[in-house]
Amino acid sequence: MTITRAEIQSIVSAYTDDVTIGVLGSHSALEVGMSARSIGSKTVVIVQEGRDLLYSKYHSHLYDYVIKVRNFRDLVSQEIQDQLLKLNTIFLPNRSFSVYVGYDEIENEFRIPMYGNRFMLRCEDRKDEKGQYYLLKKAGIRVPEEFDSPEDINRLAIVKVQRADNPLERAFFYPSSPEEFFEQSKEYKMKGLIDDRGLKEARIEEYILGSRFNANFHRYALSDLYGDFDLVGLSDRRQVNLQGFLNLPAKEQLKIDVPVTNEEIGHYGLTIRESKQSLLWNAAKKLIDSAEQEYSPGIIGLFGLQGAIAYNPEDMKTLEFVVFDLSPRIPGDPAMGPTSPEMRSLSLKHGFKIEDPIDLTVMEIQKAVRENRLKDVVT
Repeated sequence: MTITRAEIQSIVSAYTDDVTIGVLGSHSALEVGMSARSIGSKTVVIVQEGRDLLYSKYHSHLYDYVIKVRNFRDLVSQEIQDQLLKLNTIFLPNRSFSVYVGYDEIENEFRIPMYGNRFMLRCEDRKDEKGQYYLLKKAGIRVPEEFDSPEDINRLAIVKVQRADNPLERAFFYPSSPEEFFEQSKEYKMKGLIDDRGLKEARIEEYILGSRFNANFHRYALSDLYGDFDLVGLSDRRQVNLQGFLNLPAKEQLKIDVPVTNEEIGHYGLTIRESKQSLLWNAAKKLIDSAEQEYSPGIIGLFGLQGAIAYNPEDMKTLEFVVFDLSPRIPGDPAMGPTSPEMRSLSLKHGFKIEDPIDLTVMEIQKAVRENRLKDVVT
């Protein structure tokens, strides 16, 4: 049975002032630990045996409590949830949480109050009926045109396929005709990067020639105190092995018979001209309004729009923000705090030094505790 927001609000109403920030030990757990501890909150991290040393040993100073599990899915067991409830845990969702624990378990079994909208996590699934493409189109945000089948490819396209060997990553290839699609997909299958199931569910869309940006925002649950939302920073991804190819001259790239993969390995910070910032703010506002209608109570906390600033194909002069992907949770980009000029602006707005986007999350949780309004920031 789906957990209701009223149930979670009832649970959190029994919390004392001594709350603990919880996170799954992957993706953005270090950022969460740094923000929470630096602003004075207790922390708990749930780590999986075999991949726990980064948190339990090398960064143990970031966490008051470390809970080890055999498998991340054990997070929804009664034993682990009881431990988290005793700590008055407010849980922060990241991408690994969604992938390893699962949407059904999060919505139906995980009874830990969560900062953010647990029911929006599912919309990141591109195959869901009301997934991100549905939500973006409903908001009136331009997304790349989709080709219904390989036979429809009539210009440069990008094919996004779930990796056969890694549930967190996708493989990409770039055909400009049906023949190239079947050629390249055969090569990727032979090398074990993708399989028939992934290919069948792949998204084929036009390739957008533009400058790429991950535009990251924070939507305040306590909007009467902080305003509606803020831009927190821009970045782009470093990917294996794509980055290696791009570092070579074109004639050398042609000599390498290895499929290009796009496994995310890091990030770097970006800025955008002030005159074009409104493209990003307008897209975020449209998404927020759409999400309130489709996923009540809408977006809470950090979210990201990955896309490109490109020319409108109708006149090839007007610039627009074309969105490829929506992240309805912590973006997992540790470069953002150190490289974003928005941190200085946000520090001035809030009256204390903001060094990372997750500082805003912790700030709002602490404010909700002091104002006896935790029920307003959790689902």
